[in-house]
Amino acid sequence: MVEQDGRVEQDGNAVEPRHGGDEPAGAFGGNVRRCREEAGLTLEQLSVRSSVSRAMLSKVERGEKSPTIGIASRIAHALDVPLSDLIGTPADAASGAAVVLRKAERPVFRDPETGFERHIVSAAPGAGRSELVVHRLPAQVSTGLLPGYPPGTEKQIVVLDGTLTVAVGGISETLDAGDSLFFQADADHGFANRTDAPCEYLMVISRRP
Repeated sequence: MVEQDGRVEQDGNAVEPRHGGDEPAGAFGGNVRRCREEAGLTLEQLSVRSSVSRAMLSKVERGEKSPTIGIASRIAHALDVPLSDLIGTPADAASGAAVVLRKAERPVFRDPETGFERHIVSAAPGAGRSELVVHRLPAQVSTGLLPGYPPGTEKQIVVLDGTLTVAVGGISETLDAGDSLFFQADADHGFANRTDAPCEYLMVISRRP
């Protein structure tokens, strides 16, 4: 049970925005609706696929609730799209063109409960098979276990600051600043900061054809 801004949330999955909706939540929800309709799915069908309640999905689509990283990941996997597509990615690179993404223009996902942040730093994520993101975990925060990606998806991590614990395939590895890790991402996996200082790490997500 979570209490925020005078309201109590009992399912632990999302919290109400302060003023009946905000821009990030609205953008995410609009992308969920667009991808769902393009896939020809009803809210009920998406609910079954994602194990997220129909009521929750409806509120997310309307921008009334911001999902946690766990809920957002389940929705993305159920829609068979990268999470970045729901957060909002920069335009694809034209052939032979150089694309610049300024720091102030990064699409950012923020978990409303934990403060976890996912920054999309790929200037043109749709132009290749790899995606570059930066994750920021506040002190004593965990993402929980996130659903596995489709087979052939690989992740590489390098810790930029702090200490990160990665759980994947029943194995737990603790990484300090400068340490790196590679793993097959088709198994459930999660990230945790068990220290009293923030943690930041760079992640490359690669999808083999």
